Amino acid sequence: MSQSWIAVIGSSAICYALKYLGTAIPHSWLENARFTRINNLIPIALLTALVSVNSFANKTKLILDQRVLGLAAAILLLSLKRSFLTVVLGSALVSALAYKFIF
Repeated sequence: MSQSWIAVIGSSAICYALKYLGTAIPHSWLENARFTRINNLIPIALLTALVSVNSFANKTKLILDQRVLGLAAAILLLSLKRSFLTVVLGSALVSALAYKFIF
């Protein structure tokens, strides 16, 4: 058995154990106000980290390219309270035009 299979099986077992332990947490702990506030912020932090890594990194290097301009366009459109479709299409258009004419 290769090391890759050992890693896959081991991580699967750990994920299963964590999922099982999550269902074993008492309901009174889940209703705690501090736990609820923290739990509401975790998806925001994870999404922010994902967007940052995908926008500013290329393997191990920090880069600034057309993706940054697309992200800036998305932030601008979101601040103007545009629809989700407008934000996605606008940022894609800005990114594509920057790739074509600037980079």
